[in-house]
Amino acid sequence: MKPAQPAAAEVDVVVVGCGPVGALTANLLGLRGVSTLVVERSTTPHGQPRAFSCDDEALRIYQQVGLLDSIGADLHQPTRADYLNAAGRTFATIDFSQVDFGFGHAPLNFFDQPRLEGVLRAGLDRYDQVELRLGTELVSLYQDDQRVHLVLRDVHTDQSYPVRARYVLGCDGARSTTRAAVHIPLAGASYAEPWLAVSGEVPPEGIRRAHTTFVCDWRRPAFVSPGARGSYRAEFMLRPGETEAEMTRPDRIAALVEPYVDPARFTVTRAVIYTFHQLIARRWRERRVFLLGDAAHQMPPFLGQGLCSGLRDAANLTWKLALVLDGEADPALLDSYETERRPHTAAMAATSVRLGRVFLARDRRAAWLRDTALRAAQTLPRVRRFVRRFEFKPLPAYDQGLFAGGRRYGAVGTMFPQPRVALLGSGVPVLLDEVLGAGFAVLGTSVPAGGPARPPVRAIVVHPGDAAGPASPGAEPADERVHVIDLDSVIIPWLRRHRCEAVLLRPDRFVFALGSTVEVLGALAGTLRGSRSVGQAAAA
Repeated sequence: MKPAQPAAAEVDVVVVGCGPVGALTANLLGLRGVSTLVVERSTTPHGQPRAFSCDDEALRIYQQVGLLDSIGADLHQPTRADYLNAAGRTFATIDFSQVDFGFGHAPLNFFDQPRLEGVLRAGLDRYDQVELRLGTELVSLYQDDQRVHLVLRDVHTDQSYPVRARYVLGCDGARSTTRAAVHIPLAGASYAEPWLAVSGEVPPEGIRRAHTTFVCDWRRPAFVSPGARGSYRAEFMLRPGETEAEMTRPDRIAALVEPYVDPARFTVTRAVIYTFHQLIARRWRERRVFLLGDAAHQMPPFLGQGLCSGLRDAANLTWKLALVLDGEADPALLDSYETERRPHTAAMAATSVRLGRVFLARDRRAAWLRDTALRAAQTLPRVRRFVRRFEFKPLPAYDQGLFAGGRRYGAVGTMFPQPRVALLGSGVPVLLDEVLGAGFAVLGTSVPAGGPARPPVRAIVVHPGDAAGPASPGAEPADERVHVIDLDSVIIPWLRRHRCEAVLLRPDRFVFALGSTVEVLGALAGTLRGSRSVGQAAAA
């Protein structure tokens, strides 16, 4: 007898795919109380170390969902990245000890993907309203004005059943079933050059090249680096005529990695051939269905921003969805997701391509010209600083979107720094985001106490670094202000530099508005009331 079909479940959001982007997305939704169903076709966690690097912005997002300590325990943080020519001489260096974008974390971090996914999935257990179903795939979906109607299939039993959701988030990778279901094409370029990616484990005494290194050898470009938890990553461009069967032989891999690790002490855990792409979906929203991560965009790996871009997507969209689901904003506000994220993603992809052109010179003369030009350019202090301090990485900023005025001006539309602060009367240093909460926050030196706001806004009163005294006046029950000391003397000078009394931060830590407390809170209320016009402007 065929098992009875389950009744159609009703949830706020279905997340399709539980890789790092999908799992983070579900954590962010759980943090905001959104009922969420996560479906993943695989029955076991992904056991292969595919993605392996992230940046300071990514760690700030992990911090927001309370998982940074678990994720950060095994990170490898390189001190520098060298660019070597065919003769093995360094012609450029990024010195990460001199790189500080002000967001509270190291600029480059290598992680172990299986462990990362394990931490993110375990984080879902904190939320009663979030369910993860492994061995479940999306079969089809259609939409009406109120819901998305999905058909899911249990891969164990081959049984299909319906689920209804108010929104669907496709986090299901480059071959996204969600993207196909809503008929969104990709646009861009694929690169014909195949690469061999080798991951393995090696003890410290087996490492011969201890720093992250781009080997810009025109005969065979390569990338090598120590990674997290005693791992090592090496990637090599294949030459014409080389085959997967040949290049993945143990003896061939041993010969390739020999300059960088001792092959006798290197245990290969993964060796695959891949090609990379620069592709972006034509649109990232189809009514109630959204695309995130590789489902929406794919980019070359030379800047290490593929996964980071997907994490930024999740951090950008989830709080907006929560506002809409709570009735605080019109659904048209959700159009700001693509308005903000697409240009930044495209800029990151373009920078990756440009960096790849430096890395991938394929003939002797072009490589010589590159090496000579870069060595000469770096005799200029400003150029040397530009390279060594990683200043060519696009900064987190949105030119248009969901902030006061709808367009970037001054600091509005940029990510706010994250210095150390301490609760007044405590003195214990913490990073700023630890006191901001999960929603909007207003910071200033004289933020007045007030009644409840919709949506809620946390009030942070900032005191100079030499302040002392009780934690909070606390005279009135309605006064829920948080008083902090600006330990690093960053916030108060920032306010002075931008000639404002207060700054209103979005839940993703981007600056929403500057001005007086009354002005910034008024701007928030007005923008959310007018979110239909925001959506119409974004669509235009």
